[in-house]
Amino acid sequence: MGDYYNVNKVEQFNGDHEVHTAGCSYRPAVENRIDLGYFYSCSGAVTEAKKYYRQSNGCYFCSPACHTG
Repeated sequence: MGDYYNVNKVEQFNGDHEVHTAGCSYRPAVENRIDLGYFYSCSGAVTEAKKYYRQSNGCYFCSPACHTG
């Protein structure tokens, strides 16, 4: 089934909107996130997040394979 992902509505200082798994310690509060759904990898979740925010990036902690720095 994969992991459940969200994207943060609040951009980081560099303009990124971070994509997090449901179990991430750095997951934003409910009012600050958009649910993306289940994905087998973070790359699918980041692609989905880019439909909302062009500058989306994986979380360093829960989605390191999709974190570009």
